[in-house]
This record gives sequence, structure tokens and C-alpha cells, in this order.
Amino acid sequence: MSSSSRGPGAGARRRRTRCRRCRACVRTECGDCHFCRDMKKFGGPGRMKQSCLLRQCTAPVLPHTAVCLLCGEAGKEDTVEGEEEKFALSLMECTICNEIVHPGCLKMGKAEGVINAEIPNCWECPRCTQEGRTSKDSGEGPGRRRADNGEEGASLGSGWKLTEEPPLLPPQPRRKGPLPAGTPSEDMPGPPKRKEREAGNEPPTPRKKVKGGRERHLKKKPKPPLASAEGPAAPAPSPQREKLERFKRMCQLLERVPDTSSSSSDSDSDSDSSGTSLSEDEAPGEARNGRRPARGSSGEKENRGGRRAVRPGSGGPLLSWPLGPAPPPRPPQLERHVVRPPPRSPEPDTLPLAAGSDHPLPRAAWLRVFQHLGPRELCVCMRVCRTWSRWCYDKRLWPRMDLSRRKSLTPPMLSGVVRRQPRALDLSWTGVSKKQLMWLLNRLQGLQELVLSGCSWLSVSALGSAPLPALRLLDLRWIEDVKDSQLRELLLPPPDTKPGQTESRGRLQGVAELRLAGLELTDASLRLLLRHAPQLSALDLSHCAHVGDPSVHLLTAPTSPLRETLVHLNLAGCHRLTDHCLPLFRRCPRLRRLDLRSCRQLSPEACARLAAAGPPGPFRCPEEKLLLKDS
Repeated sequence: MSSSSRGPGAGARRRRTRCRRCRACVRTECGDCHFCRDMKKFGGPGRMKQSCLLRQCTAPVLPHTAVCLLCGEAGKEDTVEGEEEKFALSLMECTICNEIVHPGCLKMGKAEGVINAEIPNCWECPRCTQEGRTSKDSGEGPGRRRADNGEEGASLGSGWKLTEEPPLLPPQPRRKGPLPAGTPSEDMPGPPKRKEREAGNEPPTPRKKVKGGRERHLKKKPKPPLASAEGPAAPAPSPQREKLERFKRMCQLLERVPDTSSSSSDSDSDSDSSGTSLSEDEAPGEARNGRRPARGSSGEKENRGGRRAVRPGSGGPLLSWPLGPAPPPRPPQLERHVVRPPPRSPEPDTLPLAAGSDHPLPRAAWLRVFQHLGPRELCVCMRVCRTWSRWCYDKRLWPRMDLSRRKSLTPPMLSGVVRRQPRALDLSWTGVSKKQLMWLLNRLQGLQELVLSGCSWLSVSALGSAPLPALRLLDLRWIEDVKDSQLRELLLPPPDTKPGQTESRGRLQGVAELRLAGLELTDASLRLLLRHAPQLSALDLSHCAHVGDPSVHLLTAPTSPLRETLVHLNLAGCHRLTDHCLPLFRRCPRLRRLDLRSCRQLSPEACARLAAAGPPGPFRCPEEKLLLKDS
């Protein structure tokens, strides 16, 4: 429908659009045809830019930009009510000359044109009808519809069967004009029939050899007669129709290739074990259609590699190895682009000058100077010369890198982080993806502090598959949609680890400070936290709506490992805490900071009594409900 062919005196073709109402338009892609496999959504390269074969519209309509060729206006059939008036003001496209006009602008009646009932707004205009022109003169028009209409199980051709190679179309009879009606096919000149030759009426003619072996591509099928004795001969198909049918057969042949290739090894192995033989009505050296024995026969066969194996003792080449089925396919290759950190002491050790001599200060002295510079100044120094650029990548100059509040992280930024090997990395409120975070964590084995507050759980879930042996601080504040099930995946050890490995105890065994403010944590999550993060000295549970008095009892219980290690505890904004939980904090002898601000049910008097008594010594209160103790 998108071709732009023209006939003599024809107008420009208009690309029709989907009707969005037929069965093909409302269905989804099949995912199996040649066009679907090319789409990016199904893993293809996306080069063809074609819709699914089963989604090709059966009644395409004119675009909204189409106007009349004579008056230059669009269709106005919606402004009237009568059927004749609607037809006179609607746009009609001719299947022969491709002109789009209002029938009323032609000053001709409806009966003078031939309307196509299958395609909307499509007809053979009265002008072409009077001149006796047909669609053969201008090729295939927009009114022609595909034979299969995008339905499944469309026939590939009349009387022809697909083989392993692309089929060829049957030879069409060439004649200058159509046969007159009623002319029998026996009157046509041509070679004598086979029955006549067998009867002895005429000597048999020698059979010519077909160039290219056309008979190898076609199975024996009864050829349809050229014309019947009772009616006229069928018209020859147009060149465009032949191209369409040939393209359809090629697409379906490509869809069948994986099935035949995948089953070739099975058929070869079955034929080796059981041994197939030719049928009794065929000669030993011949097969049907004059072809050689098929693949898998006792004569010869081919394996997947394309090498030919010959039966032992026949004097042919050696047997190809291996003869069994091909090995399983290789697993998909991971990305090979690896960014490695620079060496600890890059060369040169001195700064070469333009005069040819070296600067008196060594590299160690330059690095001491660079340690007093910030990130911006270091980036300026890296532009001075190549030696300074290599020296400024030293990880001692980049103990902390801040990439917070950036909408996107580019590959050069990630590569720069890996080359500098920082000890602390801030990615809070960024659009980092799970793939980017996993790529970073696998290359930052010395990372000690990681801040991911405000990121999505989809990206933070990369922590469940990345090893972090040196991690001491993890900030997961205000992450959306984090509940007990997500925190369980983060705290539990990986299921595929071997006994005795470090990861079998949990991924957060060495974490000393954990910030979980604003998360929907329950007491079940706190039990997992006490079990798999026993070395916590600072815990932030502020603004957690489900934290209450039972949660404080779990943290300060005699069996809790945090009872002896907890130094800083932030419970600000936990509205379920009451005055009954305050005496429980006396069980923590090392507690130095307790933040209970914005807790509505806690009275200032009860907090003052706790500050006066305290765990071993009294606290001071610089602010209301904020208890501090000098170390």
C-alpha cells in the first residue's frame, strides 16, 4: 500500500493508514513472523521497520491530510444526512489512476463508476471506466487486497510445495493478447501430449535439459490447466503480485529454517542407528524427482558443520569428526569492556620540563600539595600536562566522590569513578540504574561508605548480587517501596554460596552504620537485622511508622547483639513510642547519642528523668528530647 507507482496520467499515490477497527488492527503481534523477529522488542535489530504479518490492516483508510484533486477540500460527508449527498461529498480514490476526488466534483453519477466494496473510499472512477482502462495498465492499485489478508495459514501458491531451497515460480505462457471467450485449450499450438506420444501418433521429442536444475526445486504436483474448455483462460498474475508471493514464500521459508536445522542432528542420529533405505519402487541410485538420496540415508549425509561423511570402505575421503550431534550452544558473552584502576605508582616519578630536564620536586611531594586541593582544582590540574593528569588519578586524592542529585550518570562518569577508587561514594537522589550500580560495585572492592538515599529499589536491589567486603556505612534512607520482603533479600546470605565463605553469614556482617530512615520496617525486619548485622554501632530508624515500644524491646533484649555495641540511635519521628520504653535504654551501656525528637507520645519530663539517670552516667540535653553524652 505504500508504493508510488503511476500509470499514464495517474495522480500521486497516498499512503493509507490503519482503520483501527478490523480484526488485524486490534490484535497483538504474533512474535514469530519474520517482521516480529526483526523488531527490537523481540530481540531483533529493528532494521525492516515493518508491522507484523498478522496485523496488516484489511481495510486501510485514507489519511486525514487527503484532499480533493479538483476543489482542494477534504471529505464533507459528515455534514449531510442523505446517502446520495454523503457519497457526493466523500473522498474516493481510484484504483487505476490513483486520483482522489469528490464524486460530486466530476459531475457524474454514482452508476458510472465501479465502487470497491472491500476497501473504504475506493472505486474505479467514471473517467477510467469510460476510457476502458483497467488496473493492469497502471499496476496494482490501492483497492487490491492481499489474498491472505494477514490471516494465518495462507496458501503459498497453487499446486506448488516448498522444499529446502527457495522455490521458483511455474513458467507462465506468453501470449500477446487474451484468448477469446469459448476457445478450447486443445486448439493452442504446442508440443504433443504424453498420451499421444505413447499411442504412437507422433514420435517422442527429445527432452531438453533445464538450465540451473529447476526440477530440483519443485515437487511433482499436477499442473493446473491453462484454460478450461467451457470458459476463458485465467489472466496471468501481475509482476507485483508475483513479487509479493515470492517474498511471502521466502519469509515462511526463513521461519522454517530453525526447525529443520535443530532437528537435523536428531534425524542424522536416528538414521545412523536404525538405517534408512530407499523405497522398493525406486532404483538404488535414484530418488524421487531425480534427486540424490536425502540427508540421513545410507549413501551419504552431511553434519552441521557442512563436512561430508562417506561410508567406510568406499574409497572416499576420511570420516569427518565428530559424527554425533553438535555441542550445545555457548552461553551469552558478557560485556568485555573492563575499566581497571591505574597502577599504584604510575610512571614517570618526576615531572619532565620543556627544556629536557626534570623538576626538582618528586612525585610524592607533588601529591602532598595536591591533597590540599578540592575536586574542582584537581580537575584543573589534570589539564596542565599528561604527567599531572596521571598523578591526579591517585586514589589518595579522592577519598570521597559526590555525584548526588544528578538526573543521569553517563559512562565517562562511571569510568572516572572506577579509575579514582574512592572510599566513599554518594549516589543519593540520582537516576542510577541497576546495571550501572552493579557495574560500579563489582569494580570498587575497597568501597567503605555507600549512600543511596532517595534512589529506587529497582536499582538498589543490585546490592543483593554484588560483593562488598569492605563496606562499613550503608545509607538507604527514603527509598520507595521497601518492605520486609525486599530487606530480607538484602540481609539474607546468597543462596548459592558454599559453606565456610564470608558471604554465607550475610552481606552486611561488617557494616557498622546503617541508615534506614523513612522505610516501612516491622519487627520481623528488626529480627533479621539483629541476626545478620551484629556489629552495628549506629542505627537510624527515624520516621519509620511501624517502630514502637516492642521494637525497642527487641533492640535492648538480653539476646540482642546490639545491646553491647550500639552507640548512636536515632528514633526521631517514631510516633508509636511512649514513655514506657524509656527505661529500656538503660540496658545499653555504650549509648552516647539518643534522638527522640518529634515523638508525639513522649513527654519532655520522662526524657529529662532518663537524661538525669542515664545508663552508667547522665546525659545532657542541648535540645528537647535529644540526649547526648560526652565520651
